[in-house]
Amino acid sequence: MKEADPSRENLLTWECEQPWSSGLKPAARLCLDTLDFSDLWDEEDSAEDEGTVPICESSTGLQAPPAPPPLPLLPPPLPPPPPPLGPALPSTSLKGTSVTCRTLKLHWREMQTLAPLPRMTRFGTQTIWAALEPVHVDTNRLQHLFESKGSTCFNVASGRKKQPSVSVLGMKRSNIITITLSSLPPPRLLPPAIYSMDSSVLDREDVQRLQALIPTEEELCLIKDAKAQNPHAHLAQAELCLLTLGDISHLSSRLQLWAFALDYDSLEREIAEPLFHLKMAMEQLAASQTFRCILATVLAIGNFLNGCKARGFELSYLGKLSQVRDTHSRQPLLHHVCVLLLQLYPQSSDLYSDISAVTKAGKCDYALVQSNLSQLDALCKESWEQLKVVDKAEEKRKGGKGERRRAAAGDEAREGSLRHRLPKILKECEEKLKVLRAVHRRVVNRFHSFLLFLGYSRATVRDTRAEDFCRTISNFSLEYRSTRQDVLLHRERERHRSGAQSQGTRTPAGRRTCQHTPSHVQVTGKLMNTTVENKMKDQSEI
Repeated sequence: MKEADPSRENLLTWECEQPWSSGLKPAARLCLDTLDFSDLWDEEDSAEDEGTVPICESSTGLQAPPAPPPLPLLPPPLPPPPPPLGPALPSTSLKGTSVTCRTLKLHWREMQTLAPLPRMTRFGTQTIWAALEPVHVDTNRLQHLFESKGSTCFNVASGRKKQPSVSVLGMKRSNIITITLSSLPPPRLLPPAIYSMDSSVLDREDVQRLQALIPTEEELCLIKDAKAQNPHAHLAQAELCLLTLGDISHLSSRLQLWAFALDYDSLEREIAEPLFHLKMAMEQLAASQTFRCILATVLAIGNFLNGCKARGFELSYLGKLSQVRDTHSRQPLLHHVCVLLLQLYPQSSDLYSDISAVTKAGKCDYALVQSNLSQLDALCKESWEQLKVVDKAEEKRKGGKGERRRAAAGDEAREGSLRHRLPKILKECEEKLKVLRAVHRRVVNRFHSFLLFLGYSRATVRDTRAEDFCRTISNFSLEYRSTRQDVLLHRERERHRSGAQSQGTRTPAGRRTCQHTPSHVQVTGKLMNTTVENKMKDQSEI
């Protein structure tokens, strides 16, 4: 019996699995320096408003993979909390309950229905609200804490002007040139360095200084007329520098080309880093189980207080949780959310340390990022035009000048110089710009998809700025961490105080004090049932 060819079987298996495996790496070339954007999908080239029409070819020339089978893109939710060690607080489900007295209302934007996502996204096929675990809250305690008492209401609430002078250059212009020359090589060494774009002679700051020294036609005419009237006189240092720079053809284009070649990496990073922060912010926020627990807890509390069954709320309301206070202990609603989370989800974090990228993204200006990208694109196109002009000028100069001038220009054509590598550098910058434009487009579209994942409407998505959204979440997480630390510190103090009291009762004096203290346990029990803080003390002591 003839054995099957293993190589052929492997080939068939590879051919069958190739479409999906290629889909796992949809944008392998989306890398900018050390920043990796390869997990951006080709489908994210199109905005959410364009529907679910597949994209056949992305800006990077990659083929869009077929729709992958549904996979769990998000980590599973936190497991249900373990049973309490002591007697549990009375908890009831929100189903079948009704508010017997008036309570404070949360003025949020309710989501009565959850529309499905228009297509398979990085964050799944349904909104974050559809996957939240229901949270059971103590409705009696909430009703007691947030009881509306009567009419009590809580409101949430310089160009330089040339100076004409007979001394050819004005005093101000002459002083500026003299001061600048103190940081530059001698004027006679500037033309060879500029022709060859020698970075060992002139660095980026020197190029910027030279751009401020570019002579005007009027200045050159004044200097040449003064030299013609006094052929034996020596020019001053400022006039000699301008005359030397004026002999360099297309000086402005050369310096702009040089500056663009030196600045491209920093200009690209100014655009890529904010985009990377925003991409990581979405990843961290979507993966944060503490964030999901907070949303579920606030939703459960708000549904009870409002007497409704909202499916979600707009996340901008998170910033107002510290402004809503209960009517008994005057503690903010955020305090009670922290207490409830520490009871139900003791393994939850402080949130702020989990979403560091959200804080970084909140400090960026993404309108400026888009403007910088447009300017960088225009600079790249302008550099190509300047390079053509410089090449034509150098061809004419090499062919029509004497031996001395040709020898001076020979430095610019040597192998390895920046001037010799300039066409290759511009080509590389053009390729990087294609990747940068694709990254920007896909990150922005992913952010819009992320807002839809959070339950935002399409109209709200178009009006929501990335930096404002990230700043709101970052400020809330910082406030949540501070409130959580206060709750933990209060528990620790109560634990030490109860330990000190238990040690004191073991002494003879302590026993006599306990004997003369009537119904100490009963009085303490009654006090613990009055407010939420005393109930938390009772739970911690148990």
